[in-house]
Amino acid sequence: MDNNMVGWFEVPVINMDRATTFYNAVFKIEIQVQDFGGTLMGWFPFSEGKPGAAGSLIKNQAYEPSDKKGTLVYFNSEDVDNELSRVEDAGGQVVQAKTQISPDIGYMAVFIDSEGNRIALHSRA
Repeated sequence: MDNNMVGWFEVPVINMDRATTFYNAVFKIEIQVQDFGGTLMGWFPFSEGKPGAAGSLIKNQAYEPSDKKGTLVYFNSEDVDNELSRVEDAGGQVVQAKTQISPDIGYMAVFIDSEGNRIALHSRA
């Protein structure tokens, strides 16, 4: 295989305005929202040629946020404590503080976003 396994991900949302406000505040980014015939998609920033997968927030009746079921998406970070420090003020809940996975792999943490999704963070430091 010439590419990394993950090429795209979608995070379900109930309220796109609330979700974009949450992710913009936690990650210090600006999500762009587009309407595709009633399906709203909020694009996470992506740069061609950089490592990592692209993805979006998605509001569609076929998607349902979950804090227990399904795939767990890990967002990369310089230091997971940076984003964790903004989660609760943005309307989320930290459910696992910064935890070392191993010295070789780094650290992880888990939070529940404004929509009820379980999301993880990963950093080397």
